[in-house]
Amino acid sequence: MSDASRRDAQELPQTPHLRREYRTIESMFRIWCADFHGRQVDLEGLCRECEELLAYAGQRLAKCPYGEDKPTCAKCPVHCYKREPREQVRAVMHYAGPRMLWRHPWQAMLHILDKLRRVEHPMILRRRRGPPGK
Repeated sequence: MSDASRRDAQELPQTPHLRREYRTIESMFRIWCADFHGRQVDLEGLCRECEELLAYAGQRLAKCPYGEDKPTCAKCPVHCYKREPREQVRAVMHYAGPRMLWRHPWQAMLHILDKLRRVEHPMILRRRRGPPGK
């Protein structure tokens, strides 16, 4: 395993729910990149710009304070993305989201179900659980 692929594997989400979230955002990026950067697409289906933004999204997912209880990004009270990447990812999701129903219906349905999940701020959840060790 190369250093780059080992590093990438460490930065990707490790829980089942977050891996599914990553696959969903990856599918959205593939739709966006094919439609907007069609001439720049490499063998894996993403141009360099989209690959870098997807890697950033994967890093943010891996560090999500909600962990396995992560809500959809639209409902999340924590803004973990920097301003510029957040706007770029929002544009990708806005474009690719409706197209997911046709190209990846199962992922789209699971994402819609995730939107129904109740969201509380991580600090409230931490207070409710009490201090560690009790």
